[in-house]
Amino acid sequence: MKKFLIDILAFRSSSTKAQLGTTIAVKYVKSGLTLQEATEIQQRITQAFAYDKIYRNNTICLNELSNYIERDRYKVSQVLNEYLSKNFYSLINQYRIAEAKELLRNQPYLSVKAVMYEVGFNSKTSFHNAFKKETGLSPNDYRAMSSFAS
Repeated sequence: MKKFLIDILAFRSSSTKAQLGTTIAVKYVKSGLTLQEATEIQQRITQAFAYDKIYRNNTICLNELSNYIERDRYKVSQVLNEYLSKNFYSLINQYRIAEAKELLRNQPYLSVKAVMYEVGFNSKTSFHNAFKKETGLSPNDYRAMSSFAS
């Protein structure tokens, strides 16, 4: 019993990243997702985001993405977590902010609020927080710096 408790304590003190990897592996151990299927799902996700720009839909959710690419929700979630190392909302924000940066640079006549709605955000606060997390700057500061750099 004492050895069992020591083993548990040793396990709990291991690194968070190792625990996360183990947790993901354990979480998906029964999923049945093959590498070929994961690759196909990843390609469909990329198509949906990069070319079809479904992230612009401000009500998009994991279920809608799964329906859009015609794949099981749980397998889509697994591909996002294991193969892309992102959750659904961080992936959406990545695409939204990339487009927002482009719009802020190339269309100075658009207000920041118009850009925010164009790329799919509903909230000024969430847009500013996501933008600052991705770039280290506010949207207005980013626009000013990019116009100065041109």
